Amino acid sequence: MQVILLERIAKLGQMGDVVDVKPGYARNFLLPQGKAKSASEANIAAFESEKAKLEAHNLETKKEADGIAANLNGQKFIIIRSASDTGALYGSVTTRDAADAANEAGFTIDRKQFTLKSPIKELGLHEIEIKLHPEVSAKVTVNVARSPEEAELQSSGKSIQDLAAEQEQEAEFEIAELFDDIGSAALDDEELKIDQEPEVLQDNEIDTSDGSKSK
Repeated sequence: MQVILLERIAKLGQMGDVVDVKPGYARNFLLPQGKAKSASEANIAAFESEKAKLEAHNLETKKEADGIAANLNGQKFIIIRSASDTGALYGSVTTRDAADAANEAGFTIDRKQFTLKSPIKELGLHEIEIKLHPEVSAKVTVNVARSPEEAELQSSGKSIQDLAAEQEQEAEFEIAELFDDIGSAALDDEELKIDQEPEVLQDNEIDTSDGSKSK
């Protein structure tokens, strides 16, 4: 099916291009969202007569999108979710969750503008692209964590696996220190017994008439 594009469509064409697309793609996406019209002679003629107006509108919305992108690029949004110690989420994070996080941070972004190939199912930092305009996009990072403290940890470049490894090392070190303390205490007790042993023998000794000592 041939359509005339009313805006730039990635991997398809520029505004005003007449392109061949699958009928389903045209009926379910391009036509209902006003991104294209069927390439009839009447629609092509109508486009040509409104081309200057459409281009001016496109330029205006592009400038607006550029301004939003300048503020959005590099932003980090925290999403708190339950997950296992291995980092697997009990559920998933979708474009709706990402949009809600962005809106809470003061940005008005529709979930349909987020480009996510598949739902996020693991803790960590995930970069997501936001399509603000056919010619403008921004990239943000979604920090999915189990708590604000873990989110801060992940922002510093560590993962929960790193934290678990550190905690395990600390526990092993504490156990080793405990055994060292127990060993030192046992050694001290043994030395104390040795020091005390001669004194016990001396107390039990009895003087004999010839001046020697016997027990």
